Amino acid sequence: MATSDLDKAISELFEAERRVRTLHEKVSDGEPAAVLDAIARAVKVALADADEDESSMRLERLALLLGEQEGPRAVDLLIDVLAADHPEARAVAGEQLEGLAYERFKEVAQGVERALERLPVGSPALPELPYVLAEVPEPGVAKLLELFLAHADPDAVAGAIEVAVDIGDPAFAKKLEKLVGDTRTVEIIDETDEPMEVTLGELVADALDIFRGADESFPDEPRH
Repeated sequence: MATSDLDKAISELFEAERRVRTLHEKVSDGEPAAVLDAIARAVKVALADADEDESSMRLERLALLLGEQEGPRAVDLLIDVLAADHPEARAVAGEQLEGLAYERFKEVAQGVERALERLPVGSPALPELPYVLAEVPEPGVAKLLELFLAHADPDAVAGAIEVAVDIGDPAFAKKLEKLVGDTRTVEIIDETDEPMEVTLGELVADALDIFRGADESFPDEPRH
């Protein structure tokens, strides 16, 4: 591409970005209930779109809009986007959910509880949600992880196990002990970045070893 064509393309890109921002603000400034109605319709259409690139693009933009909305419906819709088959859209929805959790944790926590009840086993959102909660400095995160540990979806359980280890609270050890010997299998990525199949019981055994090692390394550390 010639230099002049590149310069023109960049200028058009800037113009397109200005238009996107203007339209985004126009939608965001609308009456909240009407905005959520419109977004809900658009999410439904995007999820059903057979064109993967188009579907992902729409869901990414809708997730950004939802991150500026309030209330349970916005959280539920973000989790619906998190349940999409498109990794890029799930990444944006996860970031928006995490941001909302920092600002309005109760709202997100209740949405997560609803998701655990309404989403089917195998939904891509279920194993993603523990990681969304992982960095949120709220005591309620532990209670939510316990719900994931008791879920029928093995990938959701595996996600909760990993996040529990990352958080490092020894209190999780007793919760994990209930899963010792669980024969349900999940696929994980090993140290060589290769996929491998393990049982939940094996994941729990490794997690308990980590907790025990941490406990022995700091015998005089006060527990909170």
